[in-house]
Formats: sequence, structure tokens, C-alpha cells
Amino acid sequence: MDADPVAADVSGDGPIGVAIVDDHPVVIDGVRAWLATEPRLRVLATGDDPDDVLRLAPSADVVLLDLRLHGRMVLDKLAELSAAGRRVVVYSEHTDPDTMLAALDAGAVAFLAKHEGRAHCVATVLAAATDRPYVPPALAGAMVGDPRPDRPALSDKEREALLLWFQSMSKASVARRMRISEHTVKQYVDRARIKYTRAGRPAATKAALLARAIEDGLVRPEEIGIYRSHAQTDRPTP
Repeated sequence: MDADPVAADVSGDGPIGVAIVDDHPVVIDGVRAWLATEPRLRVLATGDDPDDVLRLAPSADVVLLDLRLHGRMVLDKLAELSAAGRRVVVYSEHTDPDTMLAALDAGAVAFLAKHEGRAHCVATVLAAATDRPYVPPALAGAMVGDPRPDRPALSDKEREALLLWFQSMSKASVARRMRISEHTVKQYVDRARIKYTRAGRPAATKAALLARAIEDGLVRPEEIGIYRSHAQTDRPTP
């Protein structure tokens, strides 16, 4: 059964806008109820066709996309949305590692398994909206098991700077911790991005860079505090 697109009007600098694309109305209703528990989130439109939904909610900050719509895997549509600058969180029951990693390679900022609960759903959407790293359990497992060989070599200092930054520290806080300048921290992060770009695996956002680093075993999920920051007193910086 198709889900008719439903839109909600939002104006000003209000809550984070979310568009939900799924071809099962019961799933849409459940996710909408989950997101409604977080006052910073507002569902702007829902439906079973990405183009229809985004016509209703062109300003959506995050698109929560079912990877299989009407019997077809939509990795091509995921890549199209990502290339257009959309922050797409894939929400799917297809959780084999190859599918999850293919979704990341197509541009998804995160992959959320449908069996993962409300807390992970809300946290993933919030993180995606601000380009912050958040790795739900199923995705962490897929990343750690990724065997791909084209991983760049990071120096110890580059890895340390990335690890502290991934812990939701600001670059200024990383600089104080490492006793180096904030400019040097930025250089370490930029070098890592350049190395991934040269390897054919660009990582433009913080979330994407974290995904690459975990995929390659350069950072372990438990080192970053997957579900909460180790740097409770530092303000996160995208």
C-alpha cells in the first residue's frame, strides 16, 4: 500500500526538519511517533516517493530513506540525493555489511537498522542534521568488518587529532589537549581528508570522515564513545 505524501509547514529558525520516505505507512507512523518525543525535531513530510516528499519539504534538514521502495533497492536515488547535498540517513531492514557499506559509499551520512530502537533513531537524525558522528550498533559492526584494502596511512598525530575531534571536541579543545595550535589541528584533519580523496574515497563531512576511519580500522568505535561524548564539558563543533 502506498503512503500518500503529507506535509507540515515550518517557518523561521525552528526545529530540525525531517522528511520520511518509506512505502509502509505503519513504519512512517512509528518513526513519526519516535521523532515526536524529541522537541528539536519536526517531521515536515512523509510518503513513498522521494521526489514527491521533497517537493513538499524542500527545506528538510534530514531525509530518512528506506533503502528498498516498492520492491527495488534505491541506491541510485540515494546517490542522487547525496550528490544534491541532502543529508540522507538510510533506514532499512537490509543490514548485511555489503549493503550497509554500499549505502555509505553512495553518500548516506548514516545507516540505521529498522530493528534499532527509538533512542538510536532520534540520536542518528540529530547527529546527521549537524554533521556530527553517530554510529548505531549495526553500522559499527559493518564498518569494523570492512576488508577493503584502499585505506590511507595516517600519522600518529593525525589519528590522535581525529580521535579527539570525533569525541565531539571543538578543534580548540583538541589543540589544548594535544598542546598544539588550533591551526595545526585543522592541518591534521585536512591532511586526512586529502589522503582519503586521493584514495578515491572522499570524506567531506565529519560524519563521513569518521565512517572512513572506522571502516579502515584507524579508529575503533569504542574509542569515540559511540552513543555519547567523552568530552562532556566541550561544545561539539561540526
